[in-house]
Amino acid sequence: MPPGGARPGARGGPAGPPAHNKADELTDLLQPVQPPMKREPDLLTHREPDEPSMFLEEDAYDEFDSEELSEEEERAVRKKKIWRRVRRISYIAAGLMVLTPLVAFAIAYQLVDVPDPAVVAEDQQKAVTILYSDGSEMAKISPQGSNRELLAVDDPDLTDDVKHAVFAAEDATFETNPGFDFVGIARAAWFQVSGGEGGGSGLTQQYVKKATEKEDPTLSRKFTEVVKAYKMSNQKSKGEILAAYLNTIYQGRSAFGIKAAAQMYYGKEVQDLTASEAALIAGMIQNPSRSEEEKYPVDRWKFVMGQMLDKGWITQEYYDTQTYPTLKPLAEVQQNALEGVRAHIQVQVEAEMAGEEIDMDEEEALKKGVTIHTSIDPRMQTAAEEAVSEVMEGQPEVLRQSLTAIEPSTGAVRAYWAGNDGVGIDYNKGTLQEPGSSFKPFDLVAALQQGEGVGEVYDGSSPRTFPGRETNPVKNAQGVACAVPKQCSVREAMVKSVNTVFYDMAVNNVGTSKVAKAAYEAGIPEEVTIGDEVHKLLKGEDGGDTPDGNIAIGGGQTLVRPFDMTSAYATFAARGVYHEPFFIEKIEGPDGKLLYQHADKSRSAFDENPEKSGQIADNVTDVLKDIPKASTKTICAEGRECAGKTGTHELDGVDNSKAWMVGYTPSLAAGVYMGTEAGNVPLRNAGDTPIFGSGLPGQIWKAFMDKALAGTPKDTFPKADMIGQAVPPAPSTPKTTTPPPKTSEKTETSEPEDDKSETPEPPTGTSTSTKNPPGGNPGCLPLQPNCPPTGTSTSTKTNGQGNGGGGGAGTEARDPNDP
Repeated sequence: MPPGGARPGARGGPAGPPAHNKADELTDLLQPVQPPMKREPDLLTHREPDEPSMFLEEDAYDEFDSEELSEEEERAVRKKKIWRRVRRISYIAAGLMVLTPLVAFAIAYQLVDVPDPAVVAEDQQKAVTILYSDGSEMAKISPQGSNRELLAVDDPDLTDDVKHAVFAAEDATFETNPGFDFVGIARAAWFQVSGGEGGGSGLTQQYVKKATEKEDPTLSRKFTEVVKAYKMSNQKSKGEILAAYLNTIYQGRSAFGIKAAAQMYYGKEVQDLTASEAALIAGMIQNPSRSEEEKYPVDRWKFVMGQMLDKGWITQEYYDTQTYPTLKPLAEVQQNALEGVRAHIQVQVEAEMAGEEIDMDEEEALKKGVTIHTSIDPRMQTAAEEAVSEVMEGQPEVLRQSLTAIEPSTGAVRAYWAGNDGVGIDYNKGTLQEPGSSFKPFDLVAALQQGEGVGEVYDGSSPRTFPGRETNPVKNAQGVACAVPKQCSVREAMVKSVNTVFYDMAVNNVGTSKVAKAAYEAGIPEEVTIGDEVHKLLKGEDGGDTPDGNIAIGGGQTLVRPFDMTSAYATFAARGVYHEPFFIEKIEGPDGKLLYQHADKSRSAFDENPEKSGQIADNVTDVLKDIPKASTKTICAEGRECAGKTGTHELDGVDNSKAWMVGYTPSLAAGVYMGTEAGNVPLRNAGDTPIFGSGLPGQIWKAFMDKALAGTPKDTFPKADMIGQAVPPAPSTPKTTTPPPKTSEKTETSEPEDDKSETPEPPTGTSTSTKNPPGGNPGCLPLQPNCPPTGTSTSTKTNGQGNGGGGGAGTEARDPNDP
């Protein structure tokens, strides 16, 4: 390397880069020959390091490089961020609320099918089969007008009056809506949320609902129904939809379709219906099972007529001139599955089926074609009919009677005889009557509950005055007296039916409210519904909870149904266990599938302790079993043990207006009531003599029990464990061998004021006159045909006592054959 020269490899040296001359110009950087390749599109979530995030309100690094905020400023910033998030979420939710139903509607529209009207009508030809307890057939109920002629599309038989009545009742916008009514749906949704009642279904929706047999009150069912209705409206004309609806809708009285309904309600062809008649039929579409009620059809007719007037479909002049178009009696138009006295059984079966427990109305039963197994024993039912027929042969036709038989161990109704011809008034469950002395066992229950025994003694003399009854003394029936009237035991008083003892017991000892309580516990309901009216039972005249003293002897305001008296006595036979009576054992579908099975509803009646309740019932039975054998008219055949009590409700003089015999063996309880349709009029037999409990009612009871129990084991009552004083003390005065002197004084037509105390304190107040009970016009149950118009009919005043025992003679006379 020359001195001062560059080293090898160094700039300007051997093998090195050329030496840099500061005077040389800088070299320019040339663009690459190949263009740069394009980048893939950025993902939505991608951002460059220097870009702010779409999910962050500010730069993520602001908190590191921004100035520190005050506490108030930080709070304002946080609030602003929160509301910004809320707004964005609300926008998204609102969008989903709009889009989701539309998408769901579109999907459902493609999936659902519209029911074929012809198939639906064909499916309505099923029948309901009713069986006896042994499995033999009682009846077969077919739809009225089965094999019916259907309306054609735009049928000329379908008049404008009929169409407008249906529109007014069910869907005023039918001719213009798309299958559903937005306002109606909104109203139904509100009811669903608020717990109210009411529907929003138009005609098309109703057809879909009935055709698919899906009627659950759920939003999902409603949504599917709307979709199907909309699809049906797109696929079929309004005329086709209306014809489908009117051919298949249930109208009550076992009628499917408007043509069958016209026949069942008015015995007319549909084209002959007036606008007023059409309004009533259309009005019943909403709740056809109430067609036989007194008030509901009238209210619906008025509503539909008003709607037709508002829409201009009838004139004001026509509206003003119309009166309620009374229906033809059901018995005249319905082809009953059961005729004669057994038709009442069918009514009770249908009523129980439609009740709260089973909740299956006639429409549903007909659509499903169910088989109903009843509790009615065909042999016992025949025994009841034969007993009534044999005893009542040749007796006055004005007399009315009822008979119920109940199995004490289960509550099963084994026989039911409620009227002479099976139509009209049901004298078992459709009427309220004074039970007379047959109510006295409940006085005894109340006394036993507080520890008094059947050997306790009372003053049984007659007449006796009580506070409030100074001018209207309580009297025993003529010829009724205890061996020592001033010292009458409860047992002797029950057997001889001494009124003064039980009046004293209820008013001055146990309290009338305790007597009512004992009756409720035995099986007398606190309230019953007859027709459209709810009746509270065993209350005071003012509706209070304290009955007056007449409850002691079954008179005054003491009103009960004969059916319930039998049920209450069955509780004695069941040793203090109440079993709720029933008619339906089970219900099966057409494939044999079990749809309903009765479950026993039992309870200890007279005490929470079943043993104590049984002891009380056994004490009652120990006394009552002395009564039937005291008369040849009521003694049980073949030496069977039986217990019971007769009773009457007395009119002025020697006559009675009601007569009873209620009794039981260990295996069967039965009750017989006798009265008249008019109510408080004298009961006279074919010999023109007064009827007492041991008379015709007792004879019917004995004849039935002997026939029904023939060939069955002779069960005996258990020995009673007696409560309190079982045997009366020795009398302090010599026994009398003659009855008290006959009195000609007649009892006034008045009653004492309600007893307000449950203590021995007697009632006070003025007496009041006896009112006619609903028995004067008993009324009818729902679905009961041929009910007479409301009203009362009396020809003789009552004294309010409900006197008589063992046959319950009146104040002036006594049946010598009664115990």
